Amino acid sequence: MIAIIDSGIANLRSVQKGFERVGHEAKVVEDPRVLNEASAIVLPGVGAFRDGIAKLQEGGFVEPLLQALGEGKPILGICLGLHFLFSESEEFGLHKGLGIIKGRVVRFPQTSDLRPQTSDIGLRTSDKLLSTKLKIPHMGWNQIWVQKEVPIFKGIPDGSYFYFVHSYYVEPEDKTVVAATTDYGIRFTSVVRKDNLYATQFHPEKSQALGLRLLKNFGDIARC
Repeated sequence: MIAIIDSGIANLRSVQKGFERVGHEAKVVEDPRVLNEASAIVLPGVGAFRDGIAKLQEGGFVEPLLQALGEGKPILGICLGLHFLFSESEEFGLHKGLGIIKGRVVRFPQTSDLRPQTSDIGLRTSDKLLSTKLKIPHMGWNQIWVQKEVPIFKGIPDGSYFYFVHSYYVEPEDKTVVAATTDYGIRFTSVVRKDNLYATQFHPEKSQALGLRLLKNFGDIARC
């Protein structure tokens, strides 16, 4: 069973239905003790960092989550769930996160500084210069560029589109945790992987077929 933490600030039913559609049992849990029985854990979230991290603490989820991480259980953070993993966030003041990944959550700049880059396959569409003024939040479909192969990317081509909704992004100190990047005015980290921990800035449950494939891949990891 995959336990989806009820943070009280996300459409958890859509995440649960996504797993069910690809053949994995998932359950939204309000009791942190259930995390001990789960084969894997999903940490979702939308909204403000301060409120979200407070709900995790008040709900008693922090210690069982850290324990599960140390035991090697697969964990998937989604959107704000990715932000929670970091040392601190500057959203509406400075607030401490779980500190699992060293780094900070920061706001998108008002203007773009992204310049065209070439690669061995030529000019990527996402490497074209974006408009000078950025619309925040970053909302809609955008591409991910794989930086290293990880199990949740199985069957997902480089340059695939996923659905994003966010005004802040993560800046990890250790760049080896960066599994994929996305371009929106800047080149930001959109997927991280650290041992048994995975997290996406985009919403796989809103990303149609490839989002479901990512959820299936994560569920398959939990079964191994």
